[in-house]
Amino acid sequence: MNQTQKIIRVKDVMKTTFSTIESAATISDALKLMKSLKTAVLIVNKRNEDDEWGMITSADIARHVLAKNRAPERVNVYEVMSCPIIAVRPQMDIRHCSRLFATYNLVRAPVIENEKIIGMVSPNSLVLDGLYEICG
Repeated sequence: MNQTQKIIRVKDVMKTTFSTIESAATISDALKLMKSLKTAVLIVNKRNEDDEWGMITSADIARHVLAKNRAPERVNVYEVMSCPIIAVRPQMDIRHCSRLFATYNLVRAPVIENEKIIGMVSPNSLVLDGLYEICG
């Protein structure tokens, strides 16, 4: 990387709005929340300090509930969610973040600072906000 190349950090492109759900909630609850908030991704809250953050997406629900013909009101979020999840730091260069997304085939990653989620980042925000800023 040359010295004049502009560094765009995750904190510059992350979205600060995101939604959470409890792991004991049902998939039916998760679907209602997703629909009302117009989102396909929910962060699953930790159950306690020793737990890890989780994440559930509409793709997870399609794969583990819909495709298997399971009743959404009888399946809990913890049965379908990804946990632990890969998170990024707000100071991370978006180029490194993009490599992480490519390596692990991620659709979203929470941005964590001081053990708290402060935002979410996606490939769209990396490219449309971050790379655009570099090119512009």
